[in-house]
Amino acid sequence: MASSDKLTSESIESAPNSKSPLDRPPPINFFVVDLGLRLLLFASTITAIVVMATSKQTKVLNIPLLPFPLVRAAKFNQSPALIYYVVALSAACFYSIITILSSLAAISKTSPSKKLLLLLAYIDTLMVGVVASAMGAASSIGYLGLKGNSHAGWTKVCNIYGKFCRHVSASISISLIASIILILLVFLSTYSLYRRSH
Repeated sequence: MASSDKLTSESIESAPNSKSPLDRPPPINFFVVDLGLRLLLFASTITAIVVMATSKQTKVLNIPLLPFPLVRAAKFNQSPALIYYVVALSAACFYSIITILSSLAAISKTSPSKKLLLLLAYIDTLMVGVVASAMGAASSIGYLGLKGNSHAGWTKVCNIYGKFCRHVSASISISLIASIILILLVFLSTYSLYRRSH
């Protein structure tokens, strides 16, 4: 009888210290923040693509050795680096649409699956590399257009095609925002996985 009383008093004393699974707060669903970042990613990539696609500029060039003026146009599709840039941003834009839908589906759940978080972290990291490499390629062409290269005999063209160069630089600046958003998405996915494991 005394031992049963002792067990009962010990269980009462230890009851406040032990938390049942029902008392634990539910895990924080970061997919609301994730959705906001992916909407910003879509907006930045589509804006950068539109700015680059509308960068065409036509100029009439008077060359001293020719008796007639030449009409020349500067377009992004004349450079393989700028074509790669537009294709890479188009892939990132399409990816953002798919992941916006997955984030909308995950918001309704209290605890999205770890597999989804891990997959998003992997593909977000891949997209950071793709967008960053495309920015590097486009920036190198933009720098050549602005400064030229006296060693290779390449003349600068931004003094002639000013509007074209402004569009290219604006598009690259906007894509920098997209790459920063992708880095934040990688951090968010890995942090969500870290919270799940603890």
